[in-house]
Amino acid sequence: LQQVIRRVEEARALKPTILIIVDKVLKIYVPAVLIFAAGAFLFWTMGEFLLTGSPDFVRGILATLAVFVMGYPCALGMAMPLAIIRGGGKAAMKGILMRSGEAFQVFPQIDIIVLDKTGTITVGKPAVTEVLGINIDRRQLLNIAASAELLSEHPVAKAIVAYALKEKIQIKEPQQFNSIPGKGIKARIDNQDVIIGKPSFIQEENIPLDEDLEHTINEYAQQGKTVVIIAIDRIVKGLIVIGDTIKEDASRTIKALKNLGIKPVMITGDNMGTAKSVARQVGIEDFFAEVTPGEKADKIRELQAKGHRVAMVGDGINDAPALVQAHTGIAMGAGTDIAIESSDIIIMGTHLHNIIEAYKISKESYSKTKQNLILAFMFNGIGVPAATTGLVHPVWAMVAMIASVTTVLINSFGVSSEKP
Repeated sequence: LQQVIRRVEEARALKPTILIIVDKVLKIYVPAVLIFAAGAFLFWTMGEFLLTGSPDFVRGILATLAVFVMGYPCALGMAMPLAIIRGGGKAAMKGILMRSGEAFQVFPQIDIIVLDKTGTITVGKPAVTEVLGINIDRRQLLNIAASAELLSEHPVAKAIVAYALKEKIQIKEPQQFNSIPGKGIKARIDNQDVIIGKPSFIQEENIPLDEDLEHTINEYAQQGKTVVIIAIDRIVKGLIVIGDTIKEDASRTIKALKNLGIKPVMITGDNMGTAKSVARQVGIEDFFAEVTPGEKADKIRELQAKGHRVAMVGDGINDAPALVQAHTGIAMGAGTDIAIESSDIIIMGTHLHNIIEAYKISKESYSKTKQNLILAFMFNGIGVPAATTGLVHPVWAMVAMIASVTTVLINSFGVSSEKP
């Protein structure tokens, strides 16, 4: 509840560009109304005196009052907040939290959406499917690997540790531990130097992989599985195969994004084979593979430099910089706190299809905002000059302004055909 309250306060503090434009217009609009009011009074007093020799103070005062009433920017001030309140309420009913008014304006304008693989397209709970030892007992290999990964926060590391515990293998804390983000870990177990990570990381450490092992790795990658290599004292001793389930609504969401004219792009730290397999299964043609956490934001910048308006969907700590860099950051609510704090929109839960709902609500709310502003400006733009003629009584001016506010309210909160 405290987080929701804080985010509501943040949303109130952040002004969308369209509201900034309205503020600038009001800086001109208010003096203009005052000038119209003064002009109406002078016309019916000084002007009438010059024309007929008899100033009409009553009509001058009534015209001035009518201009003030007609010119009161009540509907203008309500146009944006009402649309956001309605949109935010609809989004909340669907399990979506819009953190800022800016999200309502920017999200409908995106043309590319970048989705992280693990935890976004997939369930994000990888599990060990196979442990293959090379000249070493399988349980011994698993013991060393789980011990080395014990201090890591990476989902793959947690999967290895969980599998070892399930196999009732005793795990010990490493004597030394060093995590290399997006690549793997280095640790020391029982006076042995252990390196665990993706194949490219092992090769970076100048540890050779024979052809048979590379062939095995490629076969698993084509199945959409992740392979981590275990090297002990700089000799490859085995590999662990990790599998992650694709979310049920992933393919449906990707298809819906394409139908909306938004190009989906997948980004992942996994190898090319795994990335290609997952992308093919969900219907994504473009993807970035073997991307380190620090490079994710760079990839977003590259797309933005080409003139694209980009949204980013992620859930992990390493997604936070990319979420901030994107025009619209979308965090899955089941993700890490830092990812959630870095986002503009939060999808509460794990349903990927809520991204489509968020897009539709944002687009509708932004459309309502523009409609409200047009309606408000029409009432004020026509009403103020009409009031200067002195033909509009202040009472009718009040009725007209009530009508303008009512129109904006009805347009914002009118009955929708869409069921929550």
